[in-house]
Amino acid sequence: MNSITQNSSKARKLTFPIWQFLNQPLFRSGSPVILNPNRFWGHYKLKHLERCWTMYYEPEKGSRNS
Repeated sequence: MNSITQNSSKARKLTFPIWQFLNQPLFRSGSPVILNPNRFWGHYKLKHLERCWTMYYEPEKGSRNS
């Protein structure tokens, strides 16, 4: 069993974040209000992917930048 199959078996299916959609900050300049649920869903999935990436990303030990 490869690592992709193992990771996908642990993955959860995302459901629409209704609470986050309804509780968006209205007057904060740093985070825009997204009123279209489809656009909010896409934005939310992107942010979720970025959070997962930063949680699990480990730079290569032999790279020049580290």
